[in-house]
Amino acid sequence: MKNLNLLFKKCKMTLTDIKNKLTALKPELHKRFGVSEIGVFGSWVRGEQKETSDIDVLVDFDRTVGLFEIMELQDYLEETFNCKVDIAPRDSLRKYIGRHILAEVQYL
Repeated sequence: MKNLNLLFKKCKMTLTDIKNKLTALKPELHKRFGVSEIGVFGSWVRGEQKETSDIDVLVDFDRTVGLFEIMELQDYLEETFNCKVDIAPRDSLRKYIGRHILAEVQYL
């Protein structure tokens, strides 16, 4: 995350805004980062978000990516949304938490 100010920035979006923006970004995310699937999970999906909540994004990639590329994707989304974004690659989910994420994720 390049901008630490995002930790305290109020995210003035709705879940619909987030989903619409991510849907519009899908071609660019695939081209630049190899994102094959993307979805939203966490407090935004459950309706428990606060103004300072981050946006939790689950991604699948069509190629092997490293930490550097994941961080670039996170930075790109944070700059685009002007909110804190957490990226969770689907193939790195742990068994217990992964079940909960996969049960609530809304793929786009």
